[in-house]
Amino acid sequence: MSGSESKERRGILEDGDAVSRGIPAHYQPRAQGGVQFLHSVSKHMMSLRLIRWSGGPVFGLVLAVSSAAQTEDAALRRAKAILRTTPIIDTHNDLPWIIREKGTPPRDVEAYDISKRARFDTDIPRLREGMVGAQFWSVYVPSGLGPLDAMRTQLEQIDIARRLIAKYPNDLGFAASVADIRRQIARGRIASLLGIEGGHTIANSLGALRAYYDLGVRYMTLTHFHTNDWADAATDSVRHNGLTRFGGEVVREMNRLGMLVDISHVSPATMSDVLATVEAPVLFSHSSARALTDHARNVPDSILRRLPQNGGVVMVAFIPPFVSEPARQWSEELFPRLTQAASDSQWQRLTREYVAEKGPSPRATIKDVADHIEHIRKVAGVNHVGIGADFYGAEAEHDLVQGLEDVSRYPALFAELVRRGWTDADLRKIAGENLLRVFRQAEVTAERLRRTRPSSNATIEELDRRPVP
Repeated sequence: MSGSESKERRGILEDGDAVSRGIPAHYQPRAQGGVQFLHSVSKHMMSLRLIRWSGGPVFGLVLAVSSAAQTEDAALRRAKAILRTTPIIDTHNDLPWIIREKGTPPRDVEAYDISKRARFDTDIPRLREGMVGAQFWSVYVPSGLGPLDAMRTQLEQIDIARRLIAKYPNDLGFAASVADIRRQIARGRIASLLGIEGGHTIANSLGALRAYYDLGVRYMTLTHFHTNDWADAATDSVRHNGLTRFGGEVVREMNRLGMLVDISHVSPATMSDVLATVEAPVLFSHSSARALTDHARNVPDSILRRLPQNGGVVMVAFIPPFVSEPARQWSEELFPRLTQAASDSQWQRLTREYVAEKGPSPRATIKDVADHIEHIRKVAGVNHVGIGADFYGAEAEHDLVQGLEDVSRYPALFAELVRRGWTDADLRKIAGENLLRVFRQAEVTAERLRRTRPSSNATIEELDRRPVP
């Protein structure tokens, strides 16, 4: 085997070929979706051929259907083979918020059982079926809360996520570094990391930012729905034309810590300011391409073209209005209403009222998501795209991408890309290798900066001449 062939075979596990090291049985494809299913289809097709041999056109139709079934199954088999060596690393799942808001009773980690199929889109059996090797659990907090409530809720969300991970030691393993991710996957566990969704929860305090890092948070989305005191959001009014001076200091301190700077949710001006400030690659934890779907939450081509120089990555989301232009147009008046929701129940009520008023949304499909992945590859390059599905417990059909309804469906997306001619090497990049590269570069940058730069004592009051609330 040549050096290049050897490299092709290697997955994300540390020091060598994942096949020779042995892949946990959890990641083996289920027989129903693999060869046995193909044999069953072939057997039934053969029966049809024998029965209708003299039927002329019907025989040709059966052969065409049989050939299509075999081709599709071959694509899925190849996708699963790739994911056995390089399992999915997804950067955004809102399960902690689901437990907090939709659990029975709410917030009760012990009562919310993900060891078997759960009510919503995420549980351990389906994560295994989806061939997920690592998951960043979003510890989301609504951006409409005041500073004290936001910080309290943030700590509670981190607590829920940490207790969730600890509850399933055979299946989930806490991770805070690239080395941890590799180690947990090698042990057969789903590496579990934490990401803050909204910089409002630091309450303008770099000390709070450092405390969150010490609790295990490894990325922070700078804003959520609302513009905060130091960064403009994509879905709110412009107050700062990007980052303020204190916002720049937040970014620099994140680089010093080794916390990924997540610029999903922020305005294009904030994206641009971050790219001009950062010393490590950026992360878009759950965004898609604005050129295809003109949603304010998506990434413009002007920003995508700057990613090769920065090294960052866009993790494509599975949210219908982010990946389907008809779905976006349908939701145009809904999104501003949702910015006022402070709880899941309010979110659901506002959505129900909107659907009653407007009718159901057009469906987004797995092909739409693949189109966004390919567009980002075309503009930024294959090294700058990955997967950040943003599963959040949606139940209504119009809130789900057809073909990507839950965490078991990642192989289907990769099969779609196989049919579009993607190479194994490029599929491994979007499965997890790109994210690992970005994360490792952030770690290396932090190691360098910590040798020369002490913790920042800056305040928003001194940098922006704005009182701390």
